[in-house]
Amino acid sequence: MINYLESLSKPIFILAPMDDVTDTVYRQIIASCAKPDLFFTEFVNVDGLQSPGRTKLIDKLKFSKTEKPIFAQIWGKVPNNYLKTANELVEMGFGGIDINMGCPDKTIVRHGGCSALINNRDLAAQIIQATKTGAAGRIPVSVKLRTGFDSVDLSWPEFVLKQDIDMLTVHGRTTRELSKVPVNWQDIVEVRKIRDVISPNTLIIGNGDVVSRQQGELIAKKYKLDGIMIGRGALSNPYVFNKDNKWQEFNPSQKMEVYKQHLILFEKIWGLDKHNFQGLKKFAKNYISGFNDASNIRSDFVRKQSLEEMIEVLDKAISTDHPSQPSP
Repeated sequence: MINYLESLSKPIFILAPMDDVTDTVYRQIIASCAKPDLFFTEFVNVDGLQSPGRTKLIDKLKFSKTEKPIFAQIWGKVPNNYLKTANELVEMGFGGIDINMGCPDKTIVRHGGCSALINNRDLAAQIIQATKTGAAGRIPVSVKLRTGFDSVDLSWPEFVLKQDIDMLTVHGRTTRELSKVPVNWQDIVEVRKIRDVISPNTLIIGNGDVVSRQQGELIAKKYKLDGIMIGRGALSNPYVFNKDNKWQEFNPSQKMEVYKQHLILFEKIWGLDKHNFQGLKKFAKNYISGFNDASNIRSDFVRKQSLEEMIEVLDKAISTDHPSQPSP
């Protein structure tokens, strides 16, 4: 088995999976700015992959050499589909497989997926075992979860740790809390303590509210964690995994140049027929901000109905001098 986890220095920094955000295009942009130690794909439904709907999902598993090492994150309800998918993921060249048991999306949870598995632990165990069987020891298997459903329930991560997994990522909130409250690092510490007793070889990764590598390093050291996963912090800072505050030193034109490269890469990889470029507009506030005319440029940008027009807006803005100060 090629276990990338064993070769990574600690703390391990991971780009979190974010649905409709962290596709291969965005991951390649992150890799070109400041590469994390490990990438995760968007989460992909195994039941859909093993159905006629496969063609609608398979692009979520696309990745380039620059994104290695990379784990595929999967979810679903049918253990046999996990087994089949795990075997395929090994053949596709993924460095590992992560099972999403933490997503709090109400529709998914209502149908018994992801976070709902805390209340169906027999199925959770079957899913983990099926994934491990499909991977057949060739690549590591990990799990991502929250600390409870309605309230903190540490018997849940304890149960998962007993399944002999390679890594456990703990988001320090419950399902009901969504992202409405600050992450509770002490709960993550308690999970790490449980790991120390019952599964000392399983890596513990902390997740929630980390917005810089420096912050992550301090947290990992303070709480004796093996790594840190960063999600939303990477949306507003593609250099989030850099050891210096490089993004904060960029002027507005430099930030918009990164956005332009994001759009150009999207067209190169996906073209304009297969994928809807309109989704790129959701990044506008992350890239076009911090100067007096930012809101006007964003408004112009999001009204455009072609990728070419959007790039033209950026080109014009990039060539203009923008004082780096927030709007009053």
